[in-house]
Amino acid sequence: MQISILYGTETGNAEMLAEDLELSLQDDHDVECHNMITVDPGDLNPERLYLVICSTYGDGEMPFSAKPFVERMEAEKPGLDGLRFAMFGLGDMVYEETFNFAPIALAKLFTDLGATQLGERAAHDASGPDLAEDMIVPWAEGILTSAAKSSKAA
Repeated sequence: MQISILYGTETGNAEMLAEDLELSLQDDHDVECHNMITVDPGDLNPERLYLVICSTYGDGEMPFSAKPFVERMEAEKPGLDGLRFAMFGLGDMVYEETFNFAPIALAKLFTDLGATQLGERAAHDASGPDLAEDMIVPWAEGILTSAAKSSKAA
């Protein structure tokens, strides 16, 4: 399967997770990993499955490396019909009022532009008992199983 991992990060946690996920998937799939700050929304390709990893920063804001991508998406409004994506959010329930706001907003932006979200958005809680690195691969494997089934049904 052709997979693009996109990450938006402020402190590097989403980047580390993205790189771990890339290593886990690269033997069985055609995988690319990109910081969102380097991605042109007009280049998003419906032939690829997008696994998006995004943190929330400050008062529910997009992390630094996701802001330019989001601004371009909002300005250019590329048609994302046929594009499939899944969202893995990083946050901390200590900040309950803004927990995972950036991944929620990013997923809504993708779907508003015509993309299809696969599976439920994962929401890692840094204050919880589970480590994000223990959650990311099983989450992605579930998404890939779903994607493969939906491709066969089409």
